[in-house]
Amino acid sequence: MKHVPHVTIIIINWNNWKDTIECLESLYQIIYPNYQVILVDNASDDGSMEKIKKFCEGKLNIKSEFFDYKFDNKPIFFHCLLEKELKSFKHENIDKLNYKKDILVIKNEDNYGFARGNNIGVEFALKNFKSDYILLLNNDTVVDKNFLTELVKIGQKNEKIGFLGPKTYYYDNGGRKDIISFAGGLLNLYKGMPKVLGYQEIDRGQCDVVSTVDYVEGSCILINKEIFEKIGFLDTSYFAYWEEADLCKRGFEIGYKSVYVPKSEIWHKVSTSFNNSSRLYYYSRNKIKFMKKNAGRIEYVSFLLYFFGYGFWITNCCYFYSALKEKEGFERNKSFIKGVFKGWICY
Repeated sequence: MKHVPHVTIIIINWNNWKDTIECLESLYQIIYPNYQVILVDNASDDGSMEKIKKFCEGKLNIKSEFFDYKFDNKPIFFHCLLEKELKSFKHENIDKLNYKKDILVIKNEDNYGFARGNNIGVEFALKNFKSDYILLLNNDTVVDKNFLTELVKIGQKNEKIGFLGPKTYYYDNGGRKDIISFAGGLLNLYKGMPKVLGYQEIDRGQCDVVSTVDYVEGSCILINKEIFEKIGFLDTSYFAYWEEADLCKRGFEIGYKSVYVPKSEIWHKVSTSFNNSSRLYYYSRNKIKFMKKNAGRIEYVSFLLYFFGYGFWITNCCYFYSALKEKEGFERNKSFIKGVFKGWICY
């Protein structure tokens, strides 16, 4: 690449500083030369900012099975802005952030979830940095040193590629690091069912072809800045889950493709920010919302027949059965029903 596109990387932290600093350490070891990191803290109350600041100063060492800690990439210059200061921030002050190694921290006043939290970072980046791409990256990931180079390389091949995602492995699946969690996603709108390619498969090279997919996972998604300029930001009513599929669908409707890039690799701890009941509530609620918003008339009718004629009852019976054996099963069953009810009534 003759011109090296600028990428702003946005990471959300909420009461999870240990995962965040492991993610940051892996990130500051990548070979890609032109990026800026924005860490958005969703009103953590676990001392996250103090711990992350210590890490940036080189006073907090971490151990990881994926990399050796580097002392020579410290200090990472730590700049913190409160949410209430963003509107008064002057563009000319951005020069103070242009160190070779730095991190801009935006501290929010409340936990705004994945969608709004990221939007705050995206809006700031588009206003203050001349970025070609925005990368949304979960804080519970560890990245390969080439991951961003490979994503941008494919993105530069076609101006109509709007979204790019890596091959995502489980951080730890029974002690293995080669079990695929996500290799691109397809959507069946007639059933409201996503199909995750490569899901829980041992990587034997079966997912090694660059391919166009329906969506890429929000744990790591590189987005052409034109997407935000043309269709807006993440839909904040989702809070968490399905918002990336919604963004990819909206982008597709104006001609932008989603592409899976197998040479880009990351490892994901998977949903460490939500307990199972919370995750199930938001996932169930947002599936209904997504279908109401994005499915065509025939697709939506088909989805209703399938979901309420089969899918809802099968899922409910499974959770009810588990509830007979463990307390957590009852909570999951309740969260599932509540999520479906909220999605149906409120959107």
